Amino acid sequence: MSSPNDLLQTAIQAARIGGDVLMRHFRDGVEMRDKSFSGGKSYDLVSDADLESEKAIAEFLHSAHPGHELLGEESLAGGSADAEHLWVIDPLDGTNNFAHRLPHFAVSIAYYFRGQAVVGVVLNPARDEWFTATAGGGAFHDGRRVEVCDAAVLDKSLIGCGFYYDRGAMMRGTLAAIEEFFTHDIHGVRRMGTASIDLCYVGCGHFSGFFEYSLSPWDFAAGRLFVEEAGGRITDATGSPLPMAKTSIVASNGKLHEAMIAITSKHTVEST
Repeated sequence: MSSPNDLLQTAIQAARIGGDVLMRHFRDGVEMRDKSFSGGKSYDLVSDADLESEKAIAEFLHSAHPGHELLGEESLAGGSADAEHLWVIDPLDGTNNFAHRLPHFAVSIAYYFRGQAVVGVVLNPARDEWFTATAGGGAFHDGRRVEVCDAAVLDKSLIGCGFYYDRGAMMRGTLAAIEEFFTHDIHGVRRMGTASIDLCYVGCGHFSGFFEYSLSPWDFAAGRLFVEEAGGRITDATGSPLPMAKTSIVASNGKLHEAMIAITSKHTVEST
């Protein structure tokens, strides 16, 4: 295995390549398409920006590490999560923000060795904002080391959340969890629309915690390491370890984790 620093530099370069593609489309305009033609929903969007970004990232990583496998959201969805050397790629996290020209979206790149996170990079190219982490090396926001916040009770916390595309039972479960969080006098709830950045916000101490009932590996692979290296904790919504598969997510500063799980576990709904 290459050194963590070399792998980090590779991930940074890959994110920069993908981010450049996204920003060209963001400036010049891009046609968004929904996935209803393939059985999806009209609000589940995709564009040439996603596909072109993923293609450019994949070509770079295949060139840099020919024997490594890739797992991603679009054409790379068939990659093996059990690969010894695995790059997990989200070429555009926050597609709906991108579609509506909100400058809050990301490229997420992670490298896993035998199932263990080694490197994570999340880039918001619209702001040239970088979140980087290496196993045992800490978490950094634009080159500055960061840590989770020190809130020890929910009534001192700001909670982030996300909504999956399901607008039935899972949406109702999410809203019920939000309502219960408010009964604990939290400072507020924020729904930013880009899960990879939301997880990094936990690591930076902006959010005391974050939850979402359905995320795919490419949504959380890099942010997971960032949270852990910043001193936080991340599990599924019942407190179990995260699989490298679609799952619920609860991330926190660690001190609030059990209090969050006590709420999120009540309202968990399995995704379909």
